[in-house]
Amino acid sequence: VQLAESGGGLVQPGGSLGLSCEASGTFSRINAMGWYRPAPGKARELVATVIGGSTTVVDSVKGRFAISRDNAENTVYLQMNSLKPEDTAVYYCCARIRTATFPIGTTVWGQGTQVTVSS
Repeated sequence: VQLAESGGGLVQPGGSLGLSCEASGTFSRINAMGWYRPAPGKARELVATVIGGSTTVVDSVKGRFAISRDNAENTVYLQMNSLKPEDTAVYYCCARIRTATFPIGTTVWGQGTQVTVSS
C-alpha cells in the first residue's frame, strides 16, 4: 500500500494551496486519513483528519484549512487558505488501512510534500 501526495509548492502569505493524497495497492478498507506536519517539540503535529464522515482540524489552522475525502478514489484532500509563513512545512499524508496481512489496520505514510509560504 502506498500514499502518493501532490499539490505542494510556493505561495505568498494569504494565498491558497490544495494538497491531495491517493492510496493505492491492495487493501480492504481505509479507516482514517489525515495530514501531519513537523512542529516544535514534536516529531509531527496532526493538522487534520477525516474518520468516517467526521473531520477534525488543529486549532492553529481552524477556519483556514479544510480536509475532505473521496472514498471512491481513495483520496484525501487538504485545502489550505489564508496561508501564513508559519504554515511552511513538509506535509505528510497518513492513513490507517486494513489489509489481509494487517486485518486490524496498519499505519501508512506518504513521502511528504513541501509547502512554503513566503513573499
